[in-house]
Amino acid sequence: MLDIQLLRRQPRQVAEKLAIKRHSFDVNAYLEKEARRKSLQTRLESLKGDMNRLTKTIAQSDKDKKAELSERAMQIKTDIKRCESAFNEALQSLNETLMNMPNLPHDSVPAGDSEEDNKLIRRWGEPTRLPFTPRDHVELAEQLGLLDSQAAALMSGSRYMVLYGDLARLQRALARFMLDTQTRDHGYLEVYVPYIVQRAALEGTGQLPKFKDDLFGLLTAEHGEGDAESYLIPTAEVPLSNLMREQIVSAGALPLKYVAHTPCFRSEAGSYGKDTRGILRQHQFEKVELVQITRPEDSWQALEEITSHAEAVLQKLELPYQVVALCGGDLGFSAAKTYDIEVWLPGQNRYREISSCSNMTDFQARRMRARFRRGGKGKPELLHTLNGSGLAVGRTLIATLENYQNEKGDIHIPAALQTYMDGQEMI
Repeated sequence: MLDIQLLRRQPRQVAEKLAIKRHSFDVNAYLEKEARRKSLQTRLESLKGDMNRLTKTIAQSDKDKKAELSERAMQIKTDIKRCESAFNEALQSLNETLMNMPNLPHDSVPAGDSEEDNKLIRRWGEPTRLPFTPRDHVELAEQLGLLDSQAAALMSGSRYMVLYGDLARLQRALARFMLDTQTRDHGYLEVYVPYIVQRAALEGTGQLPKFKDDLFGLLTAEHGEGDAESYLIPTAEVPLSNLMREQIVSAGALPLKYVAHTPCFRSEAGSYGKDTRGILRQHQFEKVELVQITRPEDSWQALEEITSHAEAVLQKLELPYQVVALCGGDLGFSAAKTYDIEVWLPGQNRYREISSCSNMTDFQARRMRARFRRGGKGKPELLHTLNGSGLAVGRTLIATLENYQNEKGDIHIPAALQTYMDGQEMI
């Protein structure tokens, strides 16, 4: 959530910044709402002041005067109730506006409308060039008899997949390898988190109300029809970041660095017909998620760090990749700046996203009331939150299959994973 004081002081400057993210902010409509809120607040304070003065006068009056003044007091009470109701409606309208406004982009975010305008930052490794026509991950896995989309479709519908045998083991090995890399090499604390969260948790990280259609809501008999009160997590960012909800931590405890391996559930609203082949875009997939909680002055260095921690996994697996800075039009709702890491897929002959690493600044912390205190008695300040995939497990599985295939369609297991596969070298 944006700082309401900033919005009140500089609404037109905020609108200009939001336009970089292709968000249209109606300044005049906001100013009208704000003027109504201010007018009602002034009126309410005046009525309460009148009531306080009248109450004192009644206490000092004789019996006949009290009856007259009490009638006046009843009218003021009625006016206060009406004014409070209108004031709360005005506040609710302003809050809805705020909850649907994205974070402001950082000054370093490149201009642009779509992913075509993202800025290349660096590349690692050369794209894999095989001396034969490479197969994609679906052809490779089906040839080995280790992937079954039909069985998944019969039980669950489209965009689900069943993995068998060595392919299921390889996915599990990748997740364990990622967790070990982040905990042993980079100092993250592994956390086991709930896979179901309440509405407030998703509001805190910015998934609600903006992305309601992309979530799997859970309706119970208790709630019946209507909006869900609980949801399957779309990413472990939600429970990990909400560990700081309503908390005030000591500056000396920062930064906090968390990692979790979880399933993620997304309806993929708006992606109809996109990436339907294989396991690239599924309703259920796994990620190893990194979250850092920092002081404001440390968050931009932390963004570079968390990105390098995600890159480290690909480097150990010797998978070629590139890092791009997202342009304003491609930047996520809660992010002030994002780096996407894109891995090379020979089967598609292109780089594809495998991780997004973002600095949310104080946007999520303001929603969650997540704060820290400098020294023993300082005023609490808002934390900065960052997150990044370290990595998307399914997409790393795809990259491993396609980059390590041979002409026969067998898969060489990367050296870094062989210990996790009990020494197995080939699938």
